[in-house]
Amino acid sequence: MSATEIIMYTGFVLAAYSVVGNDAIQTLGTFLASNAKRPWWVLSLFASVILTGVLLYGWYVNNGDVSYGRLIGDPVENGFDNPKYKEPANIPEFGWPYLLPPLILLIVTRIGIPVSTSFMILTFFNPKNLYDMVVKSMSGYLVAFVAAVILYMLISKTLEKKFANTEPTDLETKGWTIAQWLSTGLLWSQWLIQDFANIYVYLPRQINFTTLAMTLVVFWALISYIFYSKGGAIQSIVLSKTNTTDIRSATIIDLTFAVILFFFKELNNVPMSTTWVFIGLLAGRELGIRYFAYKKVENSTLADLGKDLLKVFFGLAVSVGLVFLVKWLV
Repeated sequence: MSATEIIMYTGFVLAAYSVVGNDAIQTLGTFLASNAKRPWWVLSLFASVILTGVLLYGWYVNNGDVSYGRLIGDPVENGFDNPKYKEPANIPEFGWPYLLPPLILLIVTRIGIPVSTSFMILTFFNPKNLYDMVVKSMSGYLVAFVAAVILYMLISKTLEKKFANTEPTDLETKGWTIAQWLSTGLLWSQWLIQDFANIYVYLPRQINFTTLAMTLVVFWALISYIFYSKGGAIQSIVLSKTNTTDIRSATIIDLTFAVILFFFKELNNVPMSTTWVFIGLLAGRELGIRYFAYKKVENSTLADLGKDLLKVFFGLAVSVGLVFLVKWLV
C-alpha cells in the first residue's frame, strides 16, 4: 500500500469517526433523548439498517459514487475532485497535512462544539467552493429559523404547551412512537445523502464493492459506539432545549428538519452545513415556544442561542484558517 493510500484510508476513518460523532447527533439526538429507555443496540440497529440501505442505493444508482454527486465537479488542485479518478490517485500535494481537518474536528467534538464538518473537511479539498457552501449553509440557517418560528407560532399553544404539561396515554405513545421512528428514518436518510460527501472525500469518487463493504463495517462500529455512549458531548445541546425528550415534540423536530434537508438536497448538489440548519431550527423553535406559548423570552434563552450560533461561526473560522495552514504546509 502506497503512502497516498495510507493517508486516504486513515483520513476516511478519522473523518467517519469525527463526522458521525459530531453531525449524527443533529439527526439522532432527539431520537436518542426520547427513546432513552430502550436498549441502545435496538436504536443502533435501526440507524445501521437505514445507513446501509442509503449507502448501497447510492453506490448502485450512481455507478460507485456514494456521495450522490456532491463531490463530482471540475478538477481542483489536489485532483481528488476529478470524476476520472477511479483508482487512488498518486498526487504529490495530497500528504499528511490533509489529516488535520478530521483530527481537529475530533478534538472540538469531544469538548462539545457543534462545528460544521462540511466547512472543516470539504474546503480543504476544494477551497473554491467555500463561497457557495457558505451561502447555501447560511440560507439553510435562515430558512430553518424562519420555518421553525412560523411553525411554532401555530402549534406552541395548542400542542407544545400541552406536551409540556401532560403525559401521553398508552395508545398515544404507540402512535407517536411509530411516527417518530418513521420521521427519524426519513431525516437520517436525508442527512446521510448530504454528509456522505464529508467522509468519502478521502476516497476515490468511484469505489468497488470490497471498499464499500469495509466502509460499512466502519460505520456500523461507529454508530454502535454513539448509541452506547448516549450521544457524547454534542447531545447536551439537544437536551438543553425545551421538551426535546418528549417523543411527540421530538417527532415534530425530526420531520421539520427532514423536510428542510430534502428541500436543499433537491435545490442543487453544492455541499452544505447541516449543522447550521440544525442550529437554526432549534433556535427558531426555542424562540417560538418561549414567546407564543409562554409570552416570555428570557435573557438566558437568548444567551444560550447566541452561544450555539457562535460555536458554528467558530467552526467556520477554524476551517478557513486551516485551509491556509494546509496550503502552507504542503
